[in-house]
Amino acid sequence: MLKWMLLFISVPVAEVIIYIVLGKYIGLLPTLTLIFGTGIAGAILAKQQGFSIISRIRGDLQAGVIPGNHVLEGLLVFVGALLLLTPGLLSDITGFVLLWPFTRRYLRERLRIKLRKWIDEGRVNFDFRIR
Repeated sequence: MLKWMLLFISVPVAEVIIYIVLGKYIGLLPTLTLIFGTGIAGAILAKQQGFSIISRIRGDLQAGVIPGNHVLEGLLVFVGALLLLTPGLLSDITGFVLLWPFTRRYLRERLRIKLRKWIDEGRVNFDFRIR
């Protein structure tokens, strides 16, 4: 719990410090342009990647294939879009990393391996009962 509290306190503080230092080096207007530009570019990329993944999920479902990899990619795109909505350069960089297909596929595989390990250890359980 303490680890999460420190993370939620230190990340915003680091973001503010980065923007202050960046503002000193490049000025206020370029810093504000960077903030708004990353937000706009991130929204466009998130929308494009999100629709692409939804299309692939539909295609898999119509073909009778379970779209597990695409669902994980969709989760990563969602988290990336949320990070881009959060003001801050560190969160923007992390959000873009999650939105770029090349890095997202790598992270998807790492997440898939981690989920498989948790399932094998019994730490994650899926309930498929129909209610």
